[in-house]
Amino acid sequence: AFAFDGNGNGNGDGGQACLAEEEEDDEETEDDRPFRLADSRLYPERCLATSQIITPNSLVVIFESFDSLSFAYATPGQAFSNRNGHFAHDDFIGKPYGCKIRSRSSGGLGYVYLLRPTPELWTRSLPHRTQIIHELDAAVIVCQLNLRPNCLVCESGTGSGSMSHSILRTVAPRGKLHTYEFNKTRVLEARDDFRKNGVGHLVDVHWRDVCGKVDAIGVGAESGAKAAAITNGTATDPENQTRIEKGGFGLGPAKAHAIFLDLPEPWLAVPHAAHTIVPGGRLGSYSPCIEQSQRLITSIKEHGFHSVRTIEVRLKEHHVDEIELEPPPFGRLPRDPPSQAPVPAAAAAAK
Repeated sequence: AFAFDGNGNGNGDGGQACLAEEEEDDEETEDDRPFRLADSRLYPERCLATSQIITPNSLVVIFESFDSLSFAYATPGQAFSNRNGHFAHDDFIGKPYGCKIRSRSSGGLGYVYLLRPTPELWTRSLPHRTQIIHELDAAVIVCQLNLRPNCLVCESGTGSGSMSHSILRTVAPRGKLHTYEFNKTRVLEARDDFRKNGVGHLVDVHWRDVCGKVDAIGVGAESGAKAAAITNGTATDPENQTRIEKGGFGLGPAKAHAIFLDLPEPWLAVPHAAHTIVPGGRLGSYSPCIEQSQRLITSIKEHGFHSVRTIEVRLKEHHVDEIELEPPPFGRLPRDPPSQAPVPAAAAAAK
């Protein structure tokens, strides 16, 4: 379900360039304003480095087969092994992305392709800590939330970080993602993934219960025990944080241009989202059951949102089979002579 904040009609542009254009156009009339396109020269940077060569510690997506992808961080002295053989990381370093590498075992018969990471490829190869949002749904979510470079986005339900990487690619180079997770183990693992993948500067991972449930728990990274206390406050470093933060996003009023909820009870976070989102911002939620969507929409309308839409995305595969058809008759077909009307019996006798 997607909804707009009903507190205003602002567009929530996150970039300084867009704000500057609006200030310059303040004296123009509505009819004099030209149609403006985004200048791509203002966004030369991206989420990940633009290098085409694999360097030490680079993230590499390893293509084994159409339905089997893995990943590795190119580390000198280490190796990647699968059923096709053993592949030394030293053979990765210095090679361009997209190249074909043969194994050092089995006489070099086994091979893999080294692909440059993208959010879609990372989604297909990442370690699943929770159920993830796949690339088809992620594309629709990013489009419906109207994300663009330099936005500030809040995401509740970090999980495995699949959706986070799609958001980060869109808000780069100077945007910011605040992602929230109640499980401390997943918080620390997500922070480590973002740092290794080169997008840690674009994201803050919070150990926080956005819904503010009284029985919220925080799972420790080592002990796995329930946190005994819950406190209110701003986000701190999860590695040094001993208690989970409770309720809301902790950013203040009207800060986020878009908010995305991937929670079992998203309606509990709607009041906090209405406080944090900018006027005209968009709120999105991902739910597997229609009953969850119905309850969420009721809460959304109660807190001043409008233009609610519920979208179901279905993937349909088309299988192509090769069959033989009879050749069409390319020759000229004979035309039947015109039929003559039957002659009446009396007229025939007169003749």
